[in-house]
Amino acid sequence: MKLWGGRFNTEPDKLAEKFTASISFDSRLAKFDCIGSIAHVKMLGKQSIIPLKDASRIVKALQFILAKIEAGKFKIDPSCEDIHTNIEKEVIKLAGQAGKKMHTARSRNDQIALDEKLYLKEEIKIIIKKLEESVENLKKFSNKNKDMVIPGFTHLQHAQPVKFTEYIGAYIEMLKRDISRFKDTFKRLNYMPLGACALAGTSFPIDRNFVSRALGFTMPTKNTLDSVSDRDHVIEFVSACAILSIHLSRFAEEMILWSTKEFAYIEISDAFTTGSSIMPQKKNPDIFELIRGRTGRIYGGLVGLLTLMKGLPLAYNSDMQEDKIHLFSVADSILDSLDIFSEVVSHIKLNNACIKKSMFKDYTEAVEIANYLTKKGLNFKDAHTIAGKLVLYCLKMDKDFSELTIADFKKYSDKFTENVFDVLKVKYAGNLR
Repeated sequence: MKLWGGRFNTEPDKLAEKFTASISFDSRLAKFDCIGSIAHVKMLGKQSIIPLKDASRIVKALQFILAKIEAGKFKIDPSCEDIHTNIEKEVIKLAGQAGKKMHTARSRNDQIALDEKLYLKEEIKIIIKKLEESVENLKKFSNKNKDMVIPGFTHLQHAQPVKFTEYIGAYIEMLKRDISRFKDTFKRLNYMPLGACALAGTSFPIDRNFVSRALGFTMPTKNTLDSVSDRDHVIEFVSACAILSIHLSRFAEEMILWSTKEFAYIEISDAFTTGSSIMPQKKNPDIFELIRGRTGRIYGGLVGLLTLMKGLPLAYNSDMQEDKIHLFSVADSILDSLDIFSEVVSHIKLNNACIKKSMFKDYTEAVEIANYLTKKGLNFKDAHTIAGKLVLYCLKMDKDFSELTIADFKKYSDKFTENVFDVLKVKYAGNLR
């Protein structure tokens, strides 16, 4: 069974039929195909485009199929070229000849655009929820270590001491922007394309506003050609996933570094690490490495989509069938990464002793010493020079700032008084501004 074929004299070549089929991947849209079709058929009946009794039969058949899909009991027929054909075939089995009226005033072009948008709306809601859970778990991780001060880094060199809460807070801000980005994507995709048909609309007296309201869209799309040829919503979703994956990957990279013997800032629970097949002592941060690695798969999906769409003339082209392969791969990858990220964060322990040891003789208070002198009346340039000379002195003497005497400080400026040691205490006090 095909949704087309009356104009052809010859059966499709088997190899061509296999090459053009999309049932192997678009079957994931079965649920949304039913939901969209139910709204469409109800509209057809309301508008007297098909008899109400036929509409009722079709809707009942679709609801039965939808229940089987949601229960995981619907069998996909691989001989069908796509999921739309598969669903329609089942509807005709259940509703008889009335089922053949289901596709009135609709094309596969606007149908697939609708299915994708319904799919994306659901996926975005799930991702936002998982992001909110991740933010909460990061907050718990932060609060558990709220009194800790760690070295802040630039160029992977110790820069200035920072509160651990501020460090984690940076990632919380990133994820909050991701939430906002997905919400914005949702707003822009929430326009209902059904009714555009192949590209030029239909002469049937359809009610697009009815379908739009029934499916929870803001309103129908305005241009029929754009409705069937637009994949901005897919690209924007995948782009938002790519940016989110940057944030997850950056966090993962730092946890990988921090778990090394050279840093030893953290200990990751055994339940979230792996061993080596040859080296008995190994404890590898594979979870974070794979979060970092999945980023490549997500970037690949984005590049694939951009390349797919870059040269397509209006309106629909079969190239666009390939968008779902990239979309599903990216959606699965980002959901898997978010699931494990949210969980593993709860199983990291800070090694306070190692962190404090790493900050001894790291001279990250040098900026505050320069600020101290500036507040005493020196210009910042000269204060910066004096603080730098103090660092050189400490390196030569193999001493930390805290091990200097007031006499040592006064060798470089008479602006120093005993209260300079208050500036030095801040590194370990956990009360940084």
